[in-house]
Amino acid sequence: MSFDHWDEIRTAYQVARVGTVSGAAEALGVHHATVIRHIDALEQRLGAKLFQRHARGYTPTEAGQDLLNVAAQTDDQFTQLAGRIKGRGDEVTGELIVTSIDALSPLLIPSMAIFGQRHSDLRVRLMTDQRLFRLEYGEAHVAIRAGSLPDQPDNVVQPFFTQTLRMMASREYVARFGTLETGNVADHRFIGATEDTPRAPYFRWLNEHVPASSIYFRATSMMASKVAVRSGIGIGFIASWDKDGVEDLVEVLPPLEDWSAKVWLVTHMDLHRTAKVQTFVRFLKEQVKAWGVDAA
Repeated sequence: MSFDHWDEIRTAYQVARVGTVSGAAEALGVHHATVIRHIDALEQRLGAKLFQRHARGYTPTEAGQDLLNVAAQTDDQFTQLAGRIKGRGDEVTGELIVTSIDALSPLLIPSMAIFGQRHSDLRVRLMTDQRLFRLEYGEAHVAIRAGSLPDQPDNVVQPFFTQTLRMMASREYVARFGTLETGNVADHRFIGATEDTPRAPYFRWLNEHVPASSIYFRATSMMASKVAVRSGIGIGFIASWDKDGVEDLVEVLPPLEDWSAKVWLVTHMDLHRTAKVQTFVRFLKEQVKAWGVDAA
């Protein structure tokens, strides 16, 4: 016997429990002929009579009683398992997988530390890889994405905040080359993205308005770009919320609308209503108010 025959075993269990074919059929939500067919097939497969048929209904034989005991234990174990699974769904425990753009790590990680203190049984995995993680395959519970509105099917997308970038350079660089308001773009040195077709709108703007010959340094992360700006390599983008170590930098051009990017909270519909995801998303929406950004 195997799980391939579980429907027949479950049917026999219900017949033994209630004592009649009609009662078992009602409990299982099937036709009484299905109950009879399952019992006949199971008895033939086992080579033994499971029930004595009589006018009042069905009474288990010794073999039937053995089956009833095993099935009752299995049913009880499934009930306990369902309770444990439901209980986990109501708790903020286990592992929470979050994918985000690396640039937001200075904001996100301190907030996640607070969240971890409130939910001490939770383990967090933060992934800041450049690739787009597939929520439909369970690669992450929550995705924080920037740019255009995510349009993957079966995802729940919520506006989070708007990130604005500032174009900045070190004082040493400005002393050598001036600002963009005082010179030609082609005469300056810029810090760009490593991708030929970057997703970030500010890097797309840079590619459209700055010749490739003027991009002297490329980096995959905003943190590396910031270090390059502070080192005097050239002009680069720094998030407006980032006040750490920028006191010696100069804004070389007022912010343009094209340098702003919408940031989204994305979850998959299958996990969106779970306590772990809901609690974390609500927490982020509270935290963003203290991040110094334009919250949604």
